[in-house]
Amino acid sequence: MKDWREDEEYVDIVSDLLRTPEVQKLGDYVQHHHSDRLTHSINVSYQSYRLAKRWHLDARAVARAGLLHDMFFYDWRTTKFELGTHAYIHPRVSLRNAEKITDLSPKEKDIILKHMWGSTSALPHYRESILVDMVDNWAAVQEFFTPATERFKKLTHRKTKAN
Repeated sequence: MKDWREDEEYVDIVSDLLRTPEVQKLGDYVQHHHSDRLTHSINVSYQSYRLAKRWHLDARAVARAGLLHDMFFYDWRTTKFELGTHAYIHPRVSLRNAEKITDLSPKEKDIILKHMWGSTSALPHYRESILVDMVDNWAAVQEFFTPATERFKKLTHRKTKAN
């Protein structure tokens, strides 16, 4: 698969966001045990963007909102809230933080706010919101299992070389 940095159209869409200190700060937070939040957000953004283009959806909204969907600055494993679960709270915090650095379309707001659909009862209003939610779930599983997958690949490679 093409590296997101080599996709000029994608980079053009998100470069202003990537230059902000707030988005860069996401790299300081662990996400899904084996990745940081910035890497996770870029993965969700770029994979969603590629699928949106293929399916003739709003690729720009998906790329930008996908990058901002987890824009919260706390460790979700230790921080607890009185008003609800992390799944309920963090999309609202992320939306508020995203609105501080850029203007958002109604679709981008819905994508950020509803990206935890399934864990919450907030129904998405756009196909793009469902897309980012699904890619986010897939990326979380993939990132969580990356170390085991890499160990399996190395083991398989060694066995193949030995034969």
